[in-house]
Amino acid sequence: MQPLFIIGMPASGKTTFGRALARWLGLRFIDLDFYISQRFHKSVSEIFESEGEEAFRRKETAMLREAGEFDDVVIACGGGTPCFAGNMEYMNSRGLTVCLAAKPERICSRMMLAPDKRPLARGKTPAELLEYIDATLASRRQYYEMAQICIESTHLENKREIDTTVENFLSHTSLGLCDDSMDAN
Repeated sequence: MQPLFIIGMPASGKTTFGRALARWLGLRFIDLDFYISQRFHKSVSEIFESEGEEAFRRKETAMLREAGEFDDVVIACGGGTPCFAGNMEYMNSRGLTVCLAAKPERICSRMMLAPDKRPLARGKTPAELLEYIDATLASRRQYYEMAQICIESTHLENKREIDTTVENFLSHTSLGLCDDSMDAN
């Protein structure tokens, strides 16, 4: 089976959904940020801080292409992964791309729950964070809309919701157009 690439905004549920989907399908799960951290012995934040975004994006692209050559794998990508170095085109040519689209308010609340794990949330009020999320989504929308399938991921808060989302995904070959499910309101 070709790889399944899960994309979307930070805190849209990529790791949660990807891990559950891999378990249901009996596939290996890779969180790309964790994969990068393991390879370079630094967190994504540490790479950004010590080497800059450009260096991080080069590493991210190399690791995406390495992991993307595996079969029988679900890969949860970083929020910005599709937006650089032709990564979206690569993922679409190599496997199935699935974009998770959670409401900006849900993304904000998820990020505020664990600000230590979400550097983007540190020091921001909920209103400031929501403004950042809206602006980031607007800048990334063109890449996210290139996904072959887009699904709503606002409701991934407990095992029942996660299982229902995975079951719905598996029972449909097409879940609608990206631009419909990507609307912020």
